[in-house]
Amino acid sequence: MTEEVSTDSDVQKSTLFADQSAAKIAWDGLWNNNPALVQLLGLCPLLGVSNSVVNALGLGIATMLVVMGSNIVVSLIRHQVTDAIRLPVFVMVIASFTTCIELLMQAYTYELYKILGIFIPLIVTNCIILGRADAYASKHPVAPAAFDGFMMGAGFAAILVLLGALRELVGQGTLFSGMDLLLGPVAENWTIVVFQDYKQFLFAILPPGAFVFMGFLIAIKNVIDKKQEEARKAKEPVSEAGSKRVRVTGNIS
Repeated sequence: MTEEVSTDSDVQKSTLFADQSAAKIAWDGLWNNNPALVQLLGLCPLLGVSNSVVNALGLGIATMLVVMGSNIVVSLIRHQVTDAIRLPVFVMVIASFTTCIELLMQAYTYELYKILGIFIPLIVTNCIILGRADAYASKHPVAPAAFDGFMMGAGFAAILVLLGALRELVGQGTLFSGMDLLLGPVAENWTIVVFQDYKQFLFAILPPGAFVFMGFLIAIKNVIDKKQEEARKAKEPVSEAGSKRVRVTGNIS
């Protein structure tokens, strides 16, 4: 009885993730095919608003919700939409979710919405969202499409928050400043002053500083990938070329 249940579960899991495992989808979104570090997509908002953790987290959550929601809808309608109108329909779906997120932010996090400004409506033009809708969601069932959207959005948001933390720390000497703009009064005292009497380093807060920090993050990832590849090759058995005996009869002309 136990074997039958586990077999049915395995069949269901293989149906939901037919060509890719859930672990591979997650690892691609977070590391191997990270939209910010590998695909280098969505760099405009990534570099424009990542001067603090709260700004980065707010935009990262908004982007993740839009990419996941649009992936679900695109997967649901993938058989009804023809190739001729595929991209305009996808843009309309993304725009609808972006509008919903924008209205929610205006209602509940208005101060943060004003700080992020034009970058919230510009989620519609984010290449990450349209790229996942066209390349993945339009070709896969709902469950893997939703999971792919979540992991790609999470990977983008993680890099956004990491970049925001680095820039806030170097630029202002603090962490988690203004988190109440996103999380409400409960986060009013979350600010961590790392360096007392710190004079602001303006370069880190401005967009040029974002390019420098982003370059360091990409370089670190490349170094880690290279070391992992060398370690993997070192573990592989080395095939020794054996001597071959050739028997020759007759004359060679």
